[in-house]
Amino acid sequence: MMYRFAALAPFLISLVLPDITTVETDFTQINADGTISTGKIYIERPGRVRFEYAPPDRSLVIAAAQAVTIYDGKSNQAPETYPLRRTPLNLILADDIDLATANMVIGHVEDGPSTRVLAQDPEYPEYGSIELVFTADPVELRQWVIIDDLGTATTVILGEMIKGEELEPGLFDTTLEAERRAN
Repeated sequence: MMYRFAALAPFLISLVLPDITTVETDFTQINADGTISTGKIYIERPGRVRFEYAPPDRSLVIAAAQAVTIYDGKSNQAPETYPLRRTPLNLILADDIDLATANMVIGHVEDGPSTRVLAQDPEYPEYGSIELVFTADPVELRQWVIIDDLGTATTVILGEMIKGEELEPGLFDTTLEAERRAN
């Protein structure tokens, strides 16, 4: 698929993303090795997301307080934590999303009823990129593909979204999650 640069798409999408305050939806994830995971995702912008994987997988990913914490459901090891700013997720969880920023959008393509925008942090392109896929009528984020610093891709496909509802604050509390997992 060829990407072409277009000035209008980043501007329009920069208007849509900030309207996403809270989201609850099912997701399907296509992992880099081709396996498929499912679960529920909770987004609370700015800065918070929770990927809750469906049983029997006990994996969990929480982004909050400018950090991403990954709980490996297959091991008893301590969770791994990374700065949120070092991940492409930071681009959609940021308080101020401006895809028109110089060098943030590195390409976009209209693919039938969808628009795909490939973006990266212009200050740290080595952190990877994110491809955002939007549908029209209404314009809505439907999936994203994270390409990490090693070049591996993970696709997240969003289900029917419940938007604007208040989410349980404990969903994004990593201390509370650590206590739950210890018991």
